[in-house]
Amino acid sequence: MNFLSIFVLIPLLMILALWASRSIKQIKTIMVVGSSLLLALAAYSACLYAQVRAAGDTSPMLFAKSIEWYTPLNICYTVGVDGISIVMLLLASIIVFTGVFASWKMKMQTKEYFMWFSLLSLGVFGFFISLDLFVMFMFYEIALIPMYLLIGVWGSGRKEYSAMKLTLMLMGASAFLLMGILGIYFGAGAETMNILEIAQLNIPIEMQRIFFPITFLGFGVLGALFPFHTWSPDGHASAPTAVSMLHAGVLMKLGGYGCFRVAMYLMPEAAHELAWIFIILTGISVVYGALSACVQTDLKYINAYSSVSHCGLVLFALLMMTQTAATGAVLQMLSHGLITALFFALIGMIYGRTHTRDIRQLRGLMKVMPFLSVCYVIAGLANLGLPGFSGFVAEMTIFVGAFENNDLFHRVFTVLAVSSIVITAVYILRLIGRSIYGEVENKEFLTLTDATWDEKFSVIVLIVCIVTIGVFPFLFSELISESTATIIASIMNI
Repeated sequence: MNFLSIFVLIPLLMILALWASRSIKQIKTIMVVGSSLLLALAAYSACLYAQVRAAGDTSPMLFAKSIEWYTPLNICYTVGVDGISIVMLLLASIIVFTGVFASWKMKMQTKEYFMWFSLLSLGVFGFFISLDLFVMFMFYEIALIPMYLLIGVWGSGRKEYSAMKLTLMLMGASAFLLMGILGIYFGAGAETMNILEIAQLNIPIEMQRIFFPITFLGFGVLGALFPFHTWSPDGHASAPTAVSMLHAGVLMKLGGYGCFRVAMYLMPEAAHELAWIFIILTGISVVYGALSACVQTDLKYINAYSSVSHCGLVLFALLMMTQTAATGAVLQMLSHGLITALFFALIGMIYGRTHTRDIRQLRGLMKVMPFLSVCYVIAGLANLGLPGFSGFVAEMTIFVGAFENNDLFHRVFTVLAVSSIVITAVYILRLIGRSIYGEVENKEFLTLTDATWDEKFSVIVLIVCIVTIGVFPFLFSELISESTATIIASIMNI
């Protein structure tokens, strides 16, 4: 068995072990052991990948393995990784690991909650290692199914409405995606659904013009592409803490990853012709998301609209079609995944104590919860792109890469995207000023406690990762740039 399949096997074994468990202690032990193994495996994979590349292996995908699965449709269970996949696996494993500790105090139907959480992580890991279009789509669906129950059962507020809205919109996107995958397969006249093999075939431009926008939209909806983003803020607002972390931190990254790996890579001619449409939509996403965050008063809605803006920036960078911008896009996926997971973890901890997410009622938290408040300020500074944090590295790389396009159209939208930094600073500083600082207005807050050991652990792990990327960006950029160079070269050499 290829060792990459262990990423799928561990969550599967966790689900079976959870099903057989009989106590809270056993459940927590299974989740800690399982998530730790996933984190260790991701770190080992990254180190091994770097070693093999350093030894001179220039294959597009490393550790590739293919097993015939369903012959009539030429479907194979094909796995492999490149620098982009490796980084996404690291991101997913970190957020699953910290999400377990963020859910440490889960009381209601704990076993069932963690079983669905494990299934969600199984889908995410399977998606990132898949090289077969159908298998990738299958894991995509596996990742979506648990979201309905995790929000609808364990969520808060308008949870049934939010769960239904999220599921319907993402299932609609799945229909587009399936049409796109079948169009790619039959349009290329392929005898396999392997992405690397299809990339060597020439899909007729007439077919590309039809199926590129369909496929890009299918993935783009999951990446909160305007105007199909409305499911995201409602879903975030109602989801439990760890689910919000995984949802915003990893699940939304499936959209950007799929747009780059499938839509643009396999249909480069249509990508060049039709990119301007999606550049306009992503430009609107970036600015609209940031402006919407400015007028929100709910902590989760602020972070959710911030995610719309930052995920829009990922798609925007990919459509610039330069190696620098594409590298920045992947760094942004990694950076935003960690920062937004940190935000949602802290929001969940604050809400668990104050029972409100309204920033107008949270004044003076620094005096009551100094640890959580300081961490929230750090998360805010990282989100607005302060040097020394991952957000600065990612956004600067994107903007430098975007400016490599000399024409007026690209320049105008790049300047528009850059302006989002200022808007981000506005809502972050407004949020910190109104909720963290000042005098405590609600005297009941004076009796509240600060973070417990499990909460501190999950938060510190995320902050360390954010600072590490900000201070040592080359650790990840070198891995990423080799892989983005291969895909960009394929897109540009049409």
